[in-house]
Amino acid sequence: MKKIALLCSGGDSPGMNCAVRAIVRTAIGKNLEPIGIRRGYAGLLEENFWPMEISSVGNILQQGGTILQSSRCPEFKEKAGRKKAADILKKHSIDGLVVIGGDGSFNGAWALWEEHKIPVIGVPGTIDNDIDNTDYTIGFDTAVQTAVEAVDKIRDTASSHERTFIIEVMGRNSSAIAMHVGICTGAENIVFPADEVDYEQIVGDIKRGVARGKNSSIIICAEGKISGRSYELQSTLSKKYGLDSRLCILGHVQRGGSPSAIDRFLASSMGYQSVLSLIEGNYPLATVFNEGVVTTRPLSDCLKNKGEYLPHYIDLVKALSI
Repeated sequence: MKKIALLCSGGDSPGMNCAVRAIVRTAIGKNLEPIGIRRGYAGLLEENFWPMEISSVGNILQQGGTILQSSRCPEFKEKAGRKKAADILKKHSIDGLVVIGGDGSFNGAWALWEEHKIPVIGVPGTIDNDIDNTDYTIGFDTAVQTAVEAVDKIRDTASSHERTFIIEVMGRNSSAIAMHVGICTGAENIVFPADEVDYEQIVGDIKRGVARGKNSSIIICAEGKISGRSYELQSTLSKKYGLDSRLCILGHVQRGGSPSAIDRFLASSMGYQSVLSLIEGNYPLATVFNEGVVTTRPLSDCLKNKGEYLPHYIDLVKALSI
């Protein structure tokens, strides 16, 4: 192993730069040549390569986003696109590839291995925390903290004006952000991506709170697969139940910002481990965080979305929202 490449794919997440920094520094320390690929798999197909040095990753620990930039690449989903990518990696004498991203990025890395035996390591970077077989993914902690700070500020206004606020957080397929933000902010209700909205329960909970003197309510709504879900929620509560509410969509603010200490530590550890795994000839693997330790799992174990959040968290929400 003499030359390795690294890329970020899919949605960006706070902490990706920490992983990039760790990969580059570890590689150079182990006498490997690190090649950054700008714009993810699309950049790979464009041969948008960046020979990286120690100075390339100076002063980026605290920066959100990714200095390598990211993208989504429909061409790479086709076998012809992946063959072209493998040929390009071989043409540039690249011996291994580290992919930082979510489940779609991991599936692309797995296809490179399965079809062309390109040595690959996946580093889970997604705010959705939906990679299977890892407790946390890079960026999740920061995204939750960003949303919690926003909801806390909105709660001040909600209390001052005796209002109900619907706050939409990210999560098309994952309940993780909505669940954590809802618990951490004391939300009266949480609407998850896969759930049918139980309007009777929401209205009943709010009225019960009002009866005991509560002057504001917070509803956390995961964005879900269909755009405008929170608008529909607001409209139905108003037209059918006469419940006035204000809507705030947090949106992509959750993706940005300086990564938290947890995300910095997690990303640095995972980046370091990814290079060691390539050097040791252990691939295809994914770096994971379980039981407080960064380790590795077979990449094939981490290709699926981990699905809905653990049932005992639902019980916790119900217990605390009475």
